[in-house]
Amino acid sequence: MGRGVLSFPLTSFRSDGGLDIDGFRAHVATQLAAGPGAVFPACGTGEFFSLDEQEYTRVVSVAVEEAAGRVPVVAGIGYGWAQAVRFARVAEEAGADALLVMPHYLVAAPQDGLVAQLEQIAARTPLPLIAYQRGPVAFGVDAFLRVARIPGVIGLKDGHSDLDRLQRLTLAAPEGFLFFNGAATAEIQARAYAAVGVPAYSSAVHAFAPEIANAFFAAVREDDDDLADRLLRGFYVPFVELRDRAPGYAVSLVKAAARLRGRRVGPVRAPLTDPCAADMADLESLLTTGLDLVGADL
Repeated sequence: MGRGVLSFPLTSFRSDGGLDIDGFRAHVATQLAAGPGAVFPACGTGEFFSLDEQEYTRVVSVAVEEAAGRVPVVAGIGYGWAQAVRFARVAEEAGADALLVMPHYLVAAPQDGLVAQLEQIAARTPLPLIAYQRGPVAFGVDAFLRVARIPGVIGLKDGHSDLDRLQRLTLAAPEGFLFFNGAATAEIQARAYAAVGVPAYSSAVHAFAPEIANAFFAAVREDDDDLADRLLRGFYVPFVELRDRAPGYAVSLVKAAARLRGRRVGPVRAPLTDPCAADMADLESLLTTGLDLVGADL
């Protein structure tokens, strides 16, 4: 999974809010054509929190069908462990290769509880698990080592960007344990994460501009600091500034950018909202600039 950008496809909805499975299939096919290291359907960017089990089944099944064994398919699961297990069973039946365990819902929990959550899920699915520490989930070294010893837990995705804590975890990790940079707009911190032993990262930008995402990935891997800095200054930093204008833009801006490129992904579902007209205009201008930097067209 570290050989290419990790793709987190958007879930396509119709204007009436219903699932557009044909639009999703086309979107996943476009994502796969860009050569990602893995595909993660029904995760945060894919609005997992808005899907019922039937919709989730269809989304994961289509991702598996389109991937056809070429790259791993890692499906998102979440909420409390009992609900997470229900989604895990669906993902297993659909043919997913592994699961990303997203943060639990609502409550804060002690370290023992965070470990127990993963123990309960791992005991009930044969699929490998990647824990996602973000929001209410943050492991200390002792709890992390207990997590890493749970049979079936193969990795950790980090969304906190606490590099001091993360370095302690990578140094303590057993050999072969996987780490992923899951920061929002992960490219901003990709080189810093790589410096503490976490080169693999997810890319929301890949969902609408794989040309930009792949160019940045190659620049970092090839130590082309000039190109990486130009992409950061000209596209990624302004994109983060635009993203920070409103809650939920980490998803809705990505979906809006995909629509600007003619992708059939539709609107976001409530409680998210689509960007306002002024922000859409700024997004289109920024997208054009980013594509120009890598020699691509809108």
